[in-house]
Amino acid sequence: MKNNIYGVYGASGFGREVMPVVRAQLQSSGVSADRIYFVDDNPESSSINGHKVLCFKEFVEEEAADRFVVLAIADGGIREKLAGKCSESGVKFFSAVANNVVLMDAVDIGDGAILSPFVTITSNVKIGCGFHANIYSYVAHDCVIGDYVTFAPSVCCNGNVVIEDHAYIGTGAILRQGRPGNPLVIGRGAVIGMGAVVTKNVPAGITVVGNPARPLQRG
Repeated sequence: MKNNIYGVYGASGFGREVMPVVRAQLQSSGVSADRIYFVDDNPESSSINGHKVLCFKEFVEEEAADRFVVLAIADGGIREKLAGKCSESGVKFFSAVANNVVLMDAVDIGDGAILSPFVTITSNVKIGCGFHANIYSYVAHDCVIGDYVTFAPSVCCNGNVVIEDHAYIGTGAILRQGRPGNPLVIGRGAVIGMGAVVTKNVPAGITVVGNPARPLQRG
């Protein structure tokens, strides 16, 4: 592990929030801070908050036994594309999990998750790869979440909810609890607006806002 290097891919706001989580997690396993980098395709600085910033090519060429990244990019579609680029270059993935995250029974989370401080995931939850749960978000029992789903801060996802790939759930949104065999479904690529209260299924690709949440009417 000491010969590996680790990167937070994305050096903008969210990446800078994720780095302290990554640093604490890795240093507790004996990884020194100088083996932890920001990775950015258009770096504006050579160093941020005490960590060297490398472009992807530099990160791949840096001497190491293995290279690992976590993708700190909010857009799930971009995360998926970057994941493909990383895999093609032999870069592996790790999950960033804050030390106060609560994970209960039978929680299955795919590779490359970011679980920010004060996140709670309760029991019997299945989550795909590349999941982001920002601060103070929770996922309750019997939820199924797809790949590259993003929770902004303080998302309340109640029990028996299905969220399909690439959905984005805005800050403070509340997803009503579904029923066993009849879950609340958020479709692929749907966007739930900030503070929305979702009481009905949301079709794929639709943006909903308000309380109760309704499709966004674009002028």
